[in-house]
Amino acid sequence: MLEARDLTVRYGGTAVLDRVSLTLPEGPYGLGLIGESGSGKTTLARCLLGLLPPTRGTVLFDGADIGRMRRQRPFRRAVQIVVQDTEGALDPRMRVGTAIAEVLRAHRMVPRGTERERVVGLLADVGLSAEHATRYPHQLSGGQRQRVAIARALAVRPRFLVLDEPTSALDTTVQARILRLLGGLRAEHRLSCLLVSHDLLVVEQFCRHVAVLRHGRIVEEGLLADVLRNPRHPATRRLRDAVPRLPS
Repeated sequence: MLEARDLTVRYGGTAVLDRVSLTLPEGPYGLGLIGESGSGKTTLARCLLGLLPPTRGTVLFDGADIGRMRRQRPFRRAVQIVVQDTEGALDPRMRVGTAIAEVLRAHRMVPRGTERERVVGLLADVGLSAEHATRYPHQLSGGQRQRVAIARALAVRPRFLVLDEPTSALDTTVQARILRLLGGLRAEHRLSCLLVSHDLLVVEQFCRHVAVLRHGRIVEEGLLADVLRNPRHPATRRLRDAVPRLPS
């Protein structure tokens, strides 16, 4: 469904991404993209979303180069993002229900005048009540804001989700709830997901496959269980060894 071919991104003389290739099939599917801060994870995510044109290489959606698409709306609907900073992603002056309804209207997802019913259904899908639609973002907890961001992304019935550190600002208990929620939604809606994280413990709970990014290059990829059991690259071993483990 979504494919990156030899993506290179340069800022001045520095290569932030260096000939990165990835294949993301139809869902339900989960790929964890892990790496240290500054390894190029978010830059790669922005390229896949079409928000950053690569210096070289292509991103293909259903076999078509997204940089040459005349009609962007189908791609914009099919590929959505959930970010780490929900405070910055949600308009503080807009009620939650209004923010989701705005997306429904922009993409003509429901007949005009029926947005509220769909908003309530989307909030229910992420474990929130209809009453939450009347609240402003500052009136919600961090976990509730993240659920709203997920509901808004699902409003356009996407096929692919980029999850850019979606739980790193949450405590461990809320992290687990959000990951369980995302796992259920992935199966229900047959979503393909790219989970961007520096935390192998988070990726381990959500993805079967993993790619390790270091200095803009993919240095290792494969089944997560195999990579954890027998990491070939020193960067992967460092990330694995950094995961806290309770003594038996």
